Amino acid sequence: ISGYGTVESAVEAMRLGAFDFMVKPLSPKLIETVVKTAAGNGSPLSGKHDSKPSESIIITRSYQLLRLLDLAKKVANSKASIFIQGESGTGKELLARFIHNESGGRNKPFVALNCAALPDGLLESELFGHEKGSFTGAITRKFGKFELAHGGTILLDEISEMNIHLQAKLLRVLQESEVDRVGGHNPIPIDVRVIATTNQDLESAVEEKKFRTDLYYRLNVIPMKIPPLRERKEDIPPLLDYFISKYNRMNGRNVKGLTNDAARALVQMEWPGNVRELENTTERAVLLCEGDLIEKDDLFLGDPPMIAGEASFPVAGSIREMERKMIFSALDETEGNRTHAADILGISVRTLRNKLNEYRQKMETF
Repeated sequence: ISGYGTVESAVEAMRLGAFDFMVKPLSPKLIETVVKTAAGNGSPLSGKHDSKPSESIIITRSYQLLRLLDLAKKVANSKASIFIQGESGTGKELLARFIHNESGGRNKPFVALNCAALPDGLLESELFGHEKGSFTGAITRKFGKFELAHGGTILLDEISEMNIHLQAKLLRVLQESEVDRVGGHNPIPIDVRVIATTNQDLESAVEEKKFRTDLYYRLNVIPMKIPPLRERKEDIPPLLDYFISKYNRMNGRNVKGLTNDAARALVQMEWPGNVRELENTTERAVLLCEGDLIEKDDLFLGDPPMIAGEASFPVAGSIREMERKMIFSALDETEGNRTHAADILGISVRTLRNKLNEYRQKMETF
């Protein structure tokens, strides 16, 4: 931290191993964020759970996602149902685990079930359980996921794939806080926090009579929507940093960063598979990389994927350096126009302004 920061002193500090370089005046919130980030070994880690810390790590610098995490913390201790929408690979289950681990029931069960992965008959048994002899093959009593999640949280992943019959049974469970096993006669009281997710437009499904209106409103008490990675590209550098470190450790590698071409390709991609696709790409690149820096050819097997457009960012080297150079190059190209620069970067003007506040002294060079 300095009251007389210059570009040269910032660059030298980072070169000598400083985690970040901040110029006064500083807000306490910014200092707290940077310290927590540094404590997380270079990545902003949120929602660690003592027993399984890796299950609720959320890495973000996105204003949208940070606001979503604030909301998650506020509602974590309520029993209200939460409905999370987001494209495949955005981290819906991760957010659900974050909410669970922020709640007073963090030491209680967290039970996840993918509603799209099972046929209807099996899904009913998995959700609500069954009694011995209730159907062919039911040779023992089975406890359903709702019973197993008692006192904790149940995650109903891809809830939009549930058929109308099961939707009616689920609605009753939510209304009465009790389940009936298949073939059973005595309702079983449950105390469970329900989180549902989907990558579909559930409002359209309601309009098309494919999803019950009453169940939709019962689940949608606290709605949350995770933005896709292409709308929060400021998250790419810290995510890359985290994934490179992760797969370095797992594979005994020592990859330092990316070349110009590799970094440019990653920034320009649309990322239809979102964070999951970025992680898979990074893992492959770490394994294929033959030097200290990931090459563009390490990223893709076969033809490279579709990209969002051309850009000319000089982004070789470390992930943190890549992010800063991207921002200042965009500002340079737009002659300091923040709105146009934000469009080029694929981020919001608010996010760009927040980043510039972190190293405002560098802004003087443009």
